[in-house]
Amino acid sequence: MDISLEVNGTPRRLSAEPGVTLLDALRERLGITGPKKGCDRGQCGACTVHVGGRPVLSCLTLAATVRGPVTTVEGLSGGDEPHPVQRAFAEQDALQCGFCTPGQVMSAVAAVEQDVEDVREFMSGNLCRCSAYPNIVAAIEQARRADAAV
Repeated sequence: MDISLEVNGTPRRLSAEPGVTLLDALRERLGITGPKKGCDRGQCGACTVHVGGRPVLSCLTLAATVRGPVTTVEGLSGGDEPHPVQRAFAEQDALQCGFCTPGQVMSAVAAVEQDVEDVREFMSGNLCRCSAYPNIVAAIEQARRADAAV
C-alpha cells in the first residue's frame, strides 16, 4: 500500500504493508533513526515521536493510520540551534548512553508545551536504563523556565 506522511516538515511517500508500524516506516523505510526500537511493546518510550503535535509511541502506531505531521527528534530544532529542551538536556547532563534520549526529549517537549504539573508522572512512560531521571527532570524544569521567560 502507498503511504503518505509529512515527516519533519517534508512530504514523504513509501510503499509498505498495512501492518507496518510508524517506527519501522521511519527507521527502515525512510532512514530516520532518532526514534529507537527499545521494547517494541510500548513500554519504554524510546520510540516516542509527535503526530499532529501530540506524543505517540511509534512502535504501537500503524503508519497507514497516521493523520497529521510527524515530528521526530531530528525535526525539533528547525535550524542550526538546538530546541530549548535539547539544550537543557545537554546542559543538565540528562543523558548517559543516549539510547532513550530521543524519546525522552520528545516527551519532555510535550511536557513543557502542555505545562504539565507532575513532570515525573508524565515522564513515567519513558525508561532510562542509566537512571538519569533527576537530570532529566532538571532539564525539563530548565526548559519550562526558559519557555516561561519568552
